[in-house]
Amino acid sequence: MQVESTTTTTNPIILDSLPDFPLSDKGCPRRTRLQIDLMLLAIEALYLGGSEHMLALVSQLDLQDIIKNRVILWQLRSTNPLRRNSQRRPLSLIEAKALVVIISNLGRRLTVRNRQLLMDYEQMQKKQMPLNQHLQLSSYLERFRAHFRSRMNPRRAGVMVYSSDEKLDELAMDLLRKLLFCTGTNGMQRFWISLFDGEVE
Repeated sequence: MQVESTTTTTNPIILDSLPDFPLSDKGCPRRTRLQIDLMLLAIEALYLGGSEHMLALVSQLDLQDIIKNRVILWQLRSTNPLRRNSQRRPLSLIEAKALVVIISNLGRRLTVRNRQLLMDYEQMQKKQMPLNQHLQLSSYLERFRAHFRSRMNPRRAGVMVYSSDEKLDELAMDLLRKLLFCTGTNGMQRFWISLFDGEVE
């Protein structure tokens, strides 16, 4: 008697902690795709070699079946509609979950630095001191502006909003707050749910 062997692929357990949402055939909503990529952009500006750390985490967290290589990671991030080379392919729920897990894990590693930058930023704002007087803060903001401008399509209305350094700096700091938010108690779950708030019924 011939026994037919079958192999089943199971999703990494870490993804089970994030609830499912009903999606259309188009995959994750526009805002969800946009916010995920911007968070990863902020991590790259904070973390030199950030993309390498993302790929290392893929292996550590057993996410290789979802994000097989660097090209796939780029394709997933390029579902952000504001990208210069935006991909028309949908971002599935499981792919979005994998990216959020990466964001949360890298965010935890950066918690101390992130919190210090936010505290210093608030102090400098109160004292009306120029941000370029703070080396680490100005370095983060400069890298974020450079990443954003090199990767986003300047003809998109959503990009034109951030045409000035001041607007981009505000976005960069807002992303740091969100990154800190998603590393607290149940932070990954709360961040995940926030990505779909108002997007699904």
